[in-house]
Amino acid sequence: MKTVITVAIVDDDRALCATMASFLNSAPGFRCQATYPSTEAALAGLPRQPVDVVLMDINMPGRDGIDCVRELKRLLPELQVVMLTVYEDPERIFAALAAGATGYLLKRVSPEKLLEAIREVHEGGSPMSSSIARKVVASFRQSGPPPPRTSRPGGIGPWPHLQTDCRPAPHQHRHHSDLHPAHL
Repeated sequence: MKTVITVAIVDDDRALCATMASFLNSAPGFRCQATYPSTEAALAGLPRQPVDVVLMDINMPGRDGIDCVRELKRLLPELQVVMLTVYEDPERIFAALAAGATGYLLKRVSPEKLLEAIREVHEGGSPMSSSIARKVVASFRQSGPPPPRTSRPGGIGPWPHLQTDCRPAPHQHRHHSDLHPAHL
């Protein structure tokens, strides 16, 4: 039996909520369990009726969506929140991600990409609109290179028998004549 991904929408645009809820409910494998017109309503309702994924707008009356994410993650640490907004400035992007959002999409996302993003976040990914991902990458470039990596004992990833550098292991000292093709 296929798992149904339950979704809640937090957005003060009631017409958009109704349209998205109808779309999600008509898509196989998805169910819009609730829509909330304010962050206060979401903070009251989601702890009593949790969902798999929340689609969260940023700019709403009263408490904004970023603050709501921070509070929801405190109350429901396993909850996956994807920002769904018109804002693409780095300050809001990073504030939302730092608050606990797992993904960040622009509202101009196609319906098919929205379903794909919901599925992706539910499966452990972090979906982002391509222009948002580009800004995240650019931010890392601006912050300078990371500190130099050091060799890790125990090999590379799932292959512990491999070394992390190109030098032979102490027990594998080779003479340059060993590198002749006839000896390999």
